[in-house]
Amino acid sequence: QVKLVESGGESVQAGGSLRLSCAASGFTFRDRCMAWFRQAPGKEREGIATIDSRDTTFYRYTVKGRFTISADNAKSTLYLQMNNLKPEDTAMYYCAAFPNDNCFMMARTVSDWGQGTQVSVSS
Repeated sequence: QVKLVESGGESVQAGGSLRLSCAASGFTFRDRCMAWFRQAPGKEREGIATIDSRDTTFYRYTVKGRFTISADNAKSTLYLQMNNLKPEDTAMYYCAAFPNDNCFMMARTVSDWGQGTQVSVSS
């Protein structure tokens, strides 16, 4: 049974940093593309970063240069380092696993979701 458990979300001031973690179990971690999505109140869930088994990464333009996605294979854990946070980054952040090693930024292509961790950024 696939399980994704996020942690690390909290309230911070603009300009601050956070690192989100996602502990994965129930599948071969790096056989699949992994990703971070986020959803702000009243908005659609959007993909912000993906990483495949070759560590090829892709970022949404709104976070590129500020966020870094990485994976620790030994710990089966996905990370999202977020720097220079802005109020518009406020959202629920979700860890996601795709059904294979193909990465997409579309929520409908995700096969498994974590429960989410809240990030709130104040100005």
